[in-house]
Amino acid sequence: MGSTAVEGLAAKPVVDIMVCVPDVEDEAAFVPVIEGLGVPLRSRETAHRYFRPVPPDPREVQIHVWQAGSEGERAHLLFRDYLRSHPAARDAYAAMKTEAARRYRRDRIAYNEAKSEHILDALEAAEQWAAATTWTPG
Repeated sequence: MGSTAVEGLAAKPVVDIMVCVPDVEDEAAFVPVIEGLGVPLRSRETAHRYFRPVPPDPREVQIHVWQAGSEGERAHLLFRDYLRSHPAARDAYAAMKTEAARRYRRDRIAYNEAKSEHILDALEAAEQWAAATTWTPG
């Protein structure tokens, strides 16, 4: 998932990995395995767990564990597939990310907030595309 999963899209050198599990609340089934790779659990949200290295370890990977069938899982896959299928949308997203990165070079929270409106608009277009093409998550 993420920008590294879309060919031609500029991305930070951080790979976002999506893992989907039947029950995200059953942390015993996956947390020890992921943390055993040296990537500790950093946050818990409904239907989502987030893992990333702790500084000073480099952040080369982030692991997102989603509840299988959740809206979060679906939205991330839909956004990825929409950008893969629509070069103009991919390029517009890349331009917006580049500008946000320039403007918020030292503020990761502001950078992520700057992307939110664009992503929500793109997801609206992606939903229309999905309905017209009978897209399914995969």
